[in-house]
Amino acid sequence: MMTIRHIVVLGLACTGILAAQLKVLVLGGGGFAQELQSVTTKARIVPVTDADVMSEIGDADAFIGDITSAQVRAGKKLRWVAVMSAGVENVLFPKDHTSDLRESRIILTNNKIVQGPEIADHALAMLLMLSRNLNVLYRNDQQQIWDPRAFHGIELNGKTAVVIGVGGIGMQIALRASAFGMSVIGVDPEDKPFVPFLKSVVKPDQLDDVLPDADVVFISAPDTPRSHKMMGAREFDLMKKNAYFIAVSRGAIYDMNGLVKALDSRKLAGAGVDVTDPEPLPKQHPLWRFDNVVITPHIAGRSDRDAARMAGTIKENLRRFVENKPLLNVVDKQKGY
Repeated sequence: MMTIRHIVVLGLACTGILAAQLKVLVLGGGGFAQELQSVTTKARIVPVTDADVMSEIGDADAFIGDITSAQVRAGKKLRWVAVMSAGVENVLFPKDHTSDLRESRIILTNNKIVQGPEIADHALAMLLMLSRNLNVLYRNDQQQIWDPRAFHGIELNGKTAVVIGVGGIGMQIALRASAFGMSVIGVDPEDKPFVPFLKSVVKPDQLDDVLPDADVVFISAPDTPRSHKMMGAREFDLMKKNAYFIAVSRGAIYDMNGLVKALDSRKLAGAGVDVTDPEPLPKQHPLWRFDNVVITPHIAGRSDRDAARMAGTIKENLRRFVENKPLLNVVDKQKGY
């Protein structure tokens, strides 16, 4: 005989209120896991560490963090993996060359575009420091030296910038370079819509054609098998004398030895690198000895606003995931971006 209680429970189940929650793991979650839990009641957010992730992943529906191939294999129910950064090379193209994620049906999302503003700010700050000779003047400041003769400024207006990788970061760099009066040429494998601050966009196989025109080359591309070391010694040789080189996405896209050679030969006027290969840049590495090189420790993406935007992407995708809606920032796992 069906009681009132049975009818109520059945009704709740039919409306989905008692439906099983989706299980979402957050690597190193802590406070962020609590933030995510406040987004929806349709998911159970479980913070995990490297030590206990394997005991939780077997019945998980989603994973937030850099996942390993072993974890992908153990996660039989996984349908979504979210990487907090823009770069996904660590999960798609690991150093051991095995990626179960790349060959799986799991949807991968990232935080592309989100860090574009601060990284572009950083890229232009590096260029301005070098082109306005501020690195030399700053050293004089530390010694209380007043020496106007130390200044040798370069006007950016009318110069040409080549931006390798015109995605979320590269578009922001191009916008800022154009605002300084520079003519901007993009290099990207994808077709791009017309934007007034880009003079033109060429394919990567046309890089050799535009490098000789560049007064500054910005690297803002993801590290994929196709872009890996695409700026080597030969490419640096193609650049005009007294050009600048700025790298703010991934260190593995350019050849460190090639850059050192171009600086040693005084081919380049200077370089700014926020990313190196390897990282951290080892002590005694030749790059440290150049006065005309600005090195920062892979912090271009940090700002007072980036964390909130990165968290915002994950939160919105969590809402979409539990509602079975299309996710944002879906990565093409074969292309790597």
